[in-house]
Amino acid sequence: MTDAAAVQTALAGDYARRHPGEVAALLEAWSTADSARVLESAPLASATPVFSALTPAAATDLLAAVSDTRALGLLRGLDPAHAAVLCGRMPVDIQGRVLDRLPPAEARALREIMTYPADSAAALMTTQVPTFRPDAAAGEILARLRADRATGVTDVALVDAGGRFAGMAPVVALATADPGAPARQFTPVGQVAVQAIAPREDVVELMTRTRVATLPVLDAEQRLLGIVGHDERAAAIQVEATTGVQTMVGASGDERALSPVGFAVRRRLPWLQVNLLTAFLAAAVVGVFEATIAQVTALAVLLPVVAGQSGNTGSQALAVTIRGLALREVRLPQWRRVAAKEGTVGLINGLGVALTSSAGVYLWSRSPGLTAVIAASMVLSMVVAGLAGAVIPMGLTAVRQDPAQSSSIVLTTVTDVVGFLSFLGIATLLMQWL
Repeated sequence: MTDAAAVQTALAGDYARRHPGEVAALLEAWSTADSARVLESAPLASATPVFSALTPAAATDLLAAVSDTRALGLLRGLDPAHAAVLCGRMPVDIQGRVLDRLPPAEARALREIMTYPADSAAALMTTQVPTFRPDAAAGEILARLRADRATGVTDVALVDAGGRFAGMAPVVALATADPGAPARQFTPVGQVAVQAIAPREDVVELMTRTRVATLPVLDAEQRLLGIVGHDERAAAIQVEATTGVQTMVGASGDERALSPVGFAVRRRLPWLQVNLLTAFLAAAVVGVFEATIAQVTALAVLLPVVAGQSGNTGSQALAVTIRGLALREVRLPQWRRVAAKEGTVGLINGLGVALTSSAGVYLWSRSPGLTAVIAASMVLSMVVAGLAGAVIPMGLTAVRQDPAQSSSIVLTTVTDVVGFLSFLGIATLLMQWL
């Protein structure tokens, strides 16, 4: 190498280390093949800061284009969080090859960072999101999308030189803008985003409330990991709904229709045992009034009517309250309003059902006393059932438990005990008129 060439190479390396963002912007404007050749041939000390300044999309493309050895060197020069973001965007086969060549401790650290809980925002997101600089021109972005044959893209992500999130720009706004307008002009005010470890229900609530088409997912350093789009949101809502249905009746939220028998038994049997204890509690209430039932056998016929109506009332209140909690429509401080509303609904519905049921009982028994018992107990039990359906999930939330977790078992106990107690208790008080 001549002295002039050596000086030129040294200056180029020094410039890359001092101004990596400018060099990265140049590479992003070139083809992937040309940029890959530059990163492959440049000294690693100069290539690494430039590589770290690339947008996630450009960096991922280049990792796939350079040799595994160079990809390994570039990743090891990044901080683990940044490297994990890029690894997460790689095709699975390339990701596996690169991670397998890392030292075991480093590979394990990256895999731990890349592994998020199954019900977190990061587990829902897609990493295939086009990323650009905030000052990228609208025409340039559209041209790149056309060249990449990107379909179904509603928004592009804007990130700064460190990969930190700078906003989402709607493609429709870019398409109707002046081709030279910078993308940052089209990011909405108050752009919402979510942390990677945010629970699934928070993602559903935020997207439902703000009505955004895509929700950015960020790490602790505000780097863009990916987005949750409409399809992911729909899938999350479906999972939330089906999981809630299972947990309400004591089945595990992670059980599937074809789960192993042993797994299903381990998840269900404990709650069935709890349910058995509560059933004995309800039976004990009936046993207290054994003498009353022996004198008026018609009471045994009508017991399921009261218990069934109060159970249905409580289930309605429970379903509405759990949905409100899941969608963040209500909060714990509002429990009194929710309970008052459900109690009032239970009272009005109880009066309506009491009129119908008392008319039927009178036509069947011709007993004014039995008619009064069924009417009074129906109203009382349905009011309590409505209150219980609202208070039980609120109480579980207050003690930091899943509000849907086996709440129907607790509710069934309350409605059965109150139904039996009110019906047989009032019958005992009015025994002389039966």
